[in-house]
Amino acid sequence: MPNTDQQPWLKNYQPGVPAEIDLPTESLVAMLERSVAEAGDHPALEFFGRRTTYTQLGDQIDRAAEGLRHLGVRAGDRVAIILPNCPQHVVAFYAVLRLGAVVVEHNPLYTSRELRHQFEDHQARVVIAWDKSAASVKSFPADIEIDHVVSVNLLEAFPAVKRLALHLPVKSLRESREALTGPAPGTIPWKQLLGHGRIDPEHPRPSVGDLAAIQYTSGTTGNPKGAMLTHFNLYSNALQGEAWMQGAEYRKEVFYAILPMFHAFGMTLYLTYGIRKQALLVLFPRFDPDLVLAAMKKSPATVYCAVPPIYERTAIAAKEKGISLRSCRFCISGAMNLPDHVVELWESVSGGLLVEGYGMTESSPVALGNPFHPTRRTGTIGVPFPSTLMKVVDLDDPTVEVPQGQPGELLLKGPQVFQGYWNNPEETAKALLPDGWLRTGDIVTVDDDGFTTIVDRAKELVITGGFNVSPSEVEGVLRLHPSVADAAVFGKALERGGELVVAAVELRPGAELDEDGLRAHCRDHLAAYKIPRRIVRVQEMPRSMLGKILRKKVREQVLPGL
Repeated sequence: MPNTDQQPWLKNYQPGVPAEIDLPTESLVAMLERSVAEAGDHPALEFFGRRTTYTQLGDQIDRAAEGLRHLGVRAGDRVAIILPNCPQHVVAFYAVLRLGAVVVEHNPLYTSRELRHQFEDHQARVVIAWDKSAASVKSFPADIEIDHVVSVNLLEAFPAVKRLALHLPVKSLRESREALTGPAPGTIPWKQLLGHGRIDPEHPRPSVGDLAAIQYTSGTTGNPKGAMLTHFNLYSNALQGEAWMQGAEYRKEVFYAILPMFHAFGMTLYLTYGIRKQALLVLFPRFDPDLVLAAMKKSPATVYCAVPPIYERTAIAAKEKGISLRSCRFCISGAMNLPDHVVELWESVSGGLLVEGYGMTESSPVALGNPFHPTRRTGTIGVPFPSTLMKVVDLDDPTVEVPQGQPGELLLKGPQVFQGYWNNPEETAKALLPDGWLRTGDIVTVDDDGFTTIVDRAKELVITGGFNVSPSEVEGVLRLHPSVADAAVFGKALERGGELVVAAVELRPGAELDEDGLRAHCRDHLAAYKIPRRIVRVQEMPRSMLGKILRKKVREQVLPGL
């Protein structure tokens, strides 16, 4: 029996949520094959109205696995996937795993230069890519050896090409039309990959402890690193999510796959947890509120997980169009702070609570969450998931725990914690302590009940005059000003040591930059040393695919002009 003195958060769990999960003893492939056998003709995927059943999904996975086997893919090989959300992405993911090979996910909007570093690291020789991304791979220098590129034409999965072509994540309708003319030069068409028949049922399958995926971190604190996630890690996180979502039923839920599946949150939410629940996954290659609301009319979502800007845009559009969101019962926000006004707006139009959670690539990714219950606390990232422990330690010495309520670095321990960074023992040693605790790099405070609040990223603190300045705190104050739509705060190194606090702001339509006025506003809320000494206007903040502001890119964009 867990010690509630050491885990005070347990008393705030939603009724029915266990303190511990039964840990997985089989691979994700075994999980998938069970879902295919049990769900059969139940729809697994929906893509712009076109549906794929679980039986059809299983058949396509077996065919794609056999195609990859013919290309020489063997157990332990890395296979790169560069696809937006689409049926072929789901098939490719499990086809790679069926062979005991390792999935390496990539953002399909990355440039050749951005992809190159990761390929140099993982050295995948076979690539499954959106045909518009294939050219980036084909342009790699000769020292990056690629044996085969399988190109995927998304339009082939559409039920009505002409009407829907505009909604693909491409730059123009001309590109959409070009995509119909054939595969990218020098690549193997996806259809050809599936033309070798089904894989031998006796072909060896992976075990629960085998490496399943190398997932690259966002690189906010340096070059991206490949987090190694096993079948055990990913399956455990799916089971933790299942335990958390009390009341979610097999073959009854409809997941809206809006978050990218190449991101750790999307991978676990849709590719593992959604498949385990034998749910219908409604796939969107990119977020478009009109497409989402159109899909709501045919297949209303029950699980709608996203980031705050997506919740806000969806709710506003639904109100304008008079479309109900009452079917959305399970809604988790992550990746950035969830403002109270977004919670209030979303819950006014949906059928459930909107709760904030926390995770990172290295924890597969979800580690904490707010309960789907009145005990939830807005403004916090919640409490540890089942089978997950946490502690808060001194920033300079992770062996020393700080007093309850004091800020410190969050450490995590659980079955979802990764195995280390691919080919990077030095960074692994920094992140994973010898006793299995994961250093998150996030500074938090924890209340008496275990509810946790993010203060900031340890490596993004601005040091000025010997004081630590939290960028998130200053950004939050700037966003309170009526002229500011969004903000990013960072430090500029000074010759005499320390840093200057700099703020980049995105203004609301019609607003003009008033540096003195913004500083006066900050003085009402912040200590003098936290007030930005320089405030610059940015027309549009660089953001990740999840909509999160990329402070590092803002800094690189703004600093040369200061």
